[in-house]
Amino acid sequence: MGWIRQNWTLFSILVLALSAGWIVFTPPNTGGGKASAPGEGFRAPDFELQDASGQIVRLSDLRGRPVLLNLWASWCSPCKAEMPAMQKVYETYAPSGFTILAVNTTYQDDRANALAFAKNLGLTFPLLFDSDGNVARQYRVNAMPTTFFIDSKGIIRRVVFGGPMPEALLRAEIEKMLKEETP
Repeated sequence: MGWIRQNWTLFSILVLALSAGWIVFTPPNTGGGKASAPGEGFRAPDFELQDASGQIVRLSDLRGRPVLLNLWASWCSPCKAEMPAMQKVYETYAPSGFTILAVNTTYQDDRANALAFAKNLGLTFPLLFDSDGNVARQYRVNAMPTTFFIDSKGIIRRVVFGGPMPEALLRAEIEKMLKEETP
């Protein structure tokens, strides 16, 4: 029995030493060298995309204003269902400095379809085109729509995967961000 206890102790010490070595010498898993998906409390990754008129829009240029970043596609029925509510909140809160960036995932959609979609729904907020999928990859989007509520400091306050988002949720999140702006 003493031999088993002695070997068990040695075995335990060896396992602990190997575990400690693993912890100390193994780099953290970051998804193959890529950062994890942007989430609540983290800075929104910057990007620049063309709008419908060919102008470049940079997320960082909007610092100082709360932004709703919505990634969508014209073939996505939840996207279509939530756009009228987004248009309503845009009309209500744009005078307060709020804006929407509706990023069409053009790499898996069609620019003409996206423009027709926006026209049919009477959308007036900025429509951007992610033609190579870089923004969708940067934001780790794997569901349509995906929405990021970004405060005036560029920090993501909430992420909503899927939809459609109810107008009440949109208003509550936007009002929360605008209230944070007021000194």
